[in-house]
Amino acid sequence: MTGVPMKSLIAVAVAAFVVGCSKKESESTVKIGHVGPLTGGIAHLGKDNEAGAKMAIADLNAAKITIGGKPVKFELISEDDAADPKQGSAVAQKLVDAKVVGVIGHLNSGTTIPASTIYNQAGIPQISPSATNPKYTLQGYKTAFRVVANDGQLGGTLGKFAIEELKGKSIAVIDDRTAYGQGVADEFEKGVKAAGGNVVDRQYTTDKATDFAAILTAIKAKKPDIVFFGGMDAVAGPMLRQMKQLGINAKFMGGDGICTNELPKLAGDATGDGVIYCAEAGGVVGPYEQKMKDFTARFQKEMNMEVKLYAPYVYDATMVMVEAMKKAKSTDPKVYLPELAKIEYDGTIGKIAFDQNGDIKNGTLTLYSYKGGKRELVKVIQ
Repeated sequence: MTGVPMKSLIAVAVAAFVVGCSKKESESTVKIGHVGPLTGGIAHLGKDNEAGAKMAIADLNAAKITIGGKPVKFELISEDDAADPKQGSAVAQKLVDAKVVGVIGHLNSGTTIPASTIYNQAGIPQISPSATNPKYTLQGYKTAFRVVANDGQLGGTLGKFAIEELKGKSIAVIDDRTAYGQGVADEFEKGVKAAGGNVVDRQYTTDKATDFAAILTAIKAKKPDIVFFGGMDAVAGPMLRQMKQLGINAKFMGGDGICTNELPKLAGDATGDGVIYCAEAGGVVGPYEQKMKDFTARFQKEMNMEVKLYAPYVYDATMVMVEAMKKAKSTDPKVYLPELAKIEYDGTIGKIAFDQNGDIKNGTLTLYSYKGGKRELVKVIQ
């Protein structure tokens, strides 16, 4: 034993404990939710989104941010909606019960729309990085935002492109009956008709289907030169294979749901060169091209995976939400929500600001085709 009295040792230990407790009490944990399909046919897209959120949270915590005079630590609570509306609503309520202060998601329109009602009732801001059905932001919810263009812009642009650029004369349309698939197909059809085109057939499938013999046989009889599919790549790949087997020699078009680097793997040799055209709700121009290249390289290095589709949009959506908290000097949803509505943020994907509905202002669209099994840029439309 040294000559230090026992009482002194106890006093020092108590003081250290009190200081440690005070430090912990001064730190605030801020929970942010993320939702996407982490299981099922489009889990690769959900995991891509989740990785974008994880990278953003890691960057925010590394920056040691202080909000309202208090240091904060962000915690990501990620949930799987399996692209199913009922499961999407269930996990939305789970996040509300977990006291998240905001939600990034969902990926699909079909899950985003019903979940948005739950978040709105709880007063929790929601930013979707990828849901494109116009209905999402037309419900009058002040809590609903998105960082991509909607189907009205995307479908209409594709419809015009089909007639004016691809010189389509007879067009068949298929959709998977989801909020996204039906929505983008409807807007495409409107765009075709507005450009003076002719839709010769409209067929329906589901987002779980694998056999398209009946609808493709019906379509083949109409001899279309373009087939448009409103749905996701997991269904589009097998559909393309079966189109080739049936000898349907038409160009294939779709929205952002099929516009992935996974599509050639899913479609195999049915991909062809210059056969598939699609549009992604988003895209970068000017100085943001280099920012996107830098992000993509860092994402692959840090997350050990390639960007599939919307990871950069998830990353920016997360950053935008936290930027609103910083401006409001509060993580309380009702306090930072007004700041989110009027935010102006310079992100990876471009300048982000929202209109009165919560839609991104000046949203871009990127048209792609495929060659040699790889996606190729056609042009960016702003």
